[in-house]
Amino acid sequence: MGRLRKQICRFVLDYFDQTYSKELGDHWHSVRKVLTDPGLWQYAVLLNKYQNPVETEKHLLTLGYRILSNDNFSNNRASIKCYVSREPGKFPSQRHQTGKIKDYYILNASSLLPVLALDVRDGEMVLDMCAAPGGKSIALLQCALPGLLHCNEPDVHRSLWLRKTLESFVPTSHTNVLSTSQLDGRLIGRLYSSSFDKVLVDAPCSNDRSWLFSSDTERAKSRISERQSLPAIQTELLRSAINALRPGGTLVYSTCTLSRAENSDVISNILNSCSNVTPVDLSHINNTLSHEFRFAEQVTHGLLVIPDKGKSWGPMFVSKLLKT
Repeated sequence: MGRLRKQICRFVLDYFDQTYSKELGDHWHSVRKVLTDPGLWQYAVLLNKYQNPVETEKHLLTLGYRILSNDNFSNNRASIKCYVSREPGKFPSQRHQTGKIKDYYILNASSLLPVLALDVRDGEMVLDMCAAPGGKSIALLQCALPGLLHCNEPDVHRSLWLRKTLESFVPTSHTNVLSTSQLDGRLIGRLYSSSFDKVLVDAPCSNDRSWLFSSDTERAKSRISERQSLPAIQTELLRSAINALRPGGTLVYSTCTLSRAENSDVISNILNSCSNVTPVDLSHINNTLSHEFRFAEQVTHGLLVIPDKGKSWGPMFVSKLLKT
């Protein structure tokens, strides 16, 4: 209920109206209705394969939840069990308890799309470059058992949050495949050149949902200038990720903003300036999951999930690149 008491920052909403009405056209009206009403927001429940949450699963089914369809995806993702409901509302979270593994993780279902796009296989060397709070790292481990999953988070407080998340979901018997660091992601490509088969860059971004409900107008104004600098940082992170990839490796870039400048424009910039990467088609995700998510039309170099009533997931932009 705490989220419902938050106040919309009028300054941010006006900024969104001006920006996104141009970028999304007529779609902005319906997206705006969902973004501004937390009472419409839906949440998914990702079950932890390292536990056996039978009772949780039964309870979800009695509440009308159903498993998120992942048909037509490769067999190594068959272990993902994510439950969604058409009804808004949030299933209660579990508290962190030292030494105790949680049964499930609460998330926005669109957060799984970058993980599905990355398509991690058993034994691969994987980097989650901007890993906190750790939800996508946990989801990656539900897909496969990598040879290594390196989780990086430069911010001290968020890094502690990341480690607590990993401790809450991964048993000690499997922590041998995990490593963590607190590096500036822009340095990783040089420090770990050609070291990884797969890289996830869930980049720092405007984060439209949280920004909209930041009630401090002065802080919101300062974030506009910060927003202008984000595409340059995101581009640098992507260059670093490309350097960290082995030839033939793939990376996925994702954000939780509708901003074209932080999404398609960043990928376009990379493709225009880096001769050793090519875009990977993600239309199979759109085709398979369009009944679960609302995908924006005519998005360049990726997929954009836009919130809609009954499909209030997103925003989430996902793009995939192959290192040649």
